[in-house]
Amino acid sequence: QLQASGGGLVQAGDSLRLSCAASGRTFSGYSVGWFRQAPGKEREFVAAIVGSGGSTFYADSVKGRFTISRDNAMTSVYLQMNSLKPEDTAVYSCAARSGWGSKASYDYPYWGQGTQVTVSS
Repeated sequence: QLQASGGGLVQAGDSLRLSCAASGRTFSGYSVGWFRQAPGKEREFVAAIVGSGGSTFYADSVKGRFTISRDNAMTSVYLQMNSLKPEDTAVYSCAARSGWGSKASYDYPYWGQGTQVTVSS
């Protein structure tokens, strides 16, 4: 089971760091992705970190502003969000899959509950 946390209400230009933890295990061998869903919109890919090697990739809309990372013990994955914009407002969820990362939500069998991020203008 995954647990996402760190959401909140911030102003445009502020920063937030989201955390994703795996209950009772580590992320060793797993890729982790962050996805978000705004009201009335489909879920969209935000960022992912590959289990083997730790390479990362991002949606164009967040590239240069968001950074995904993990701790050395592979117990948590983080999403550092800088220069937040009102259009970043959404419920953010983390997901995990064995092997390579993916931008497709259907490739991830394991999901955590979402955390709300609201950015006011």
